[in-house]
Amino acid sequence: MEDTRKKKKIKAETGIIVAVLLIIVAVIEGTTYRKIIPANQPKVVVILPGDTNDQSWNTGNYEGILANQNKDKKIDLEYQSNVEEKDFEAVIRRYAEDNYNLIILAGSQFEEVVSSVSGDYPKVDFCILNGRSASGKNTFSVYPKEEEASHLAGIIGGNLTKTGILGIIAGYPNEAMETLLDQYEKDVRQLAADRKLPNATVLRAYANSWEDEELGKEIANQMIGKGADVLFIYANKVGNGCIEAAKENGVKVIGFSENQNDLAPGTVAASIKFDFGKIYSWILDHYMDGKLNGNEVYGVGIEEEIFIPIFTDEVPKEVQQTVENNMK
Repeated sequence: MEDTRKKKKIKAETGIIVAVLLIIVAVIEGTTYRKIIPANQPKVVVILPGDTNDQSWNTGNYEGILANQNKDKKIDLEYQSNVEEKDFEAVIRRYAEDNYNLIILAGSQFEEVVSSVSGDYPKVDFCILNGRSASGKNTFSVYPKEEEASHLAGIIGGNLTKTGILGIIAGYPNEAMETLLDQYEKDVRQLAADRKLPNATVLRAYANSWEDEELGKEIANQMIGKGADVLFIYANKVGNGCIEAAKENGVKVIGFSENQNDLAPGTVAASIKFDFGKIYSWILDHYMDGKLNGNEVYGVGIEEEIFIPIFTDEVPKEVQQTVENNMK
């Protein structure tokens, strides 16, 4: 009788151990990193949230896509632009169900929807461009180290200001945006202090829009009214309104992500352009070589030579040289 009880106890304990092990395996299986390996001739699509003519984020991405469409790659590279947030999930699912191998989502605003959708399509790979997280064995993120680029912009802004009051206008607040703006603000404050400018002040505002040009102009005018003489803008179409206000008031602008110098000569003093051709080339090359893992975030920046400062005569030569030195 005693032996029977012992056998039953051992059997029960063994069952519990097996169940626990199965749970652990299931958890590991759900989060494990796997190497993402492409199909022989993968179909790739890039989903852009905005207009390819916004002279900012979407324009740069579009140029990068075109540059890589013309390369000798065994990749079918397509894109769809102007995808509104309410349509993110439907558009992603359509391409996944059409058996695209890699879907690139151009913007951190896609992170949440990709996290919820990717598990339904285990044979499809997802890349979030400018994402800071990657949730899923078939999902990875690649982000330009924008804080490195905004550091370069900060060198320019901190040397150009005469009042010591600088304005920052951005689209939406998120982790990546906050990081790059914090870097810019830190740099211009330090330079203003080094130059002994009194009452150094940095004004920051979010439009909570990428499209509202009139709102951009209104925000810029408010900052200019408070004495801002240099504006740093990262807000897609909203930035066009900011630049218009700056032009009307004789204030300088530093463009970001795209070359915006020609939008208002004499107003846009310099731009830090992202070389999206190199960014997309990096993604596609690493994808084709099977060098990417799920649940992984990759950063590219100065080391990969993706940031290009473009100056006008408004920026003194010694400041230009300082920027160049910071890229070495």
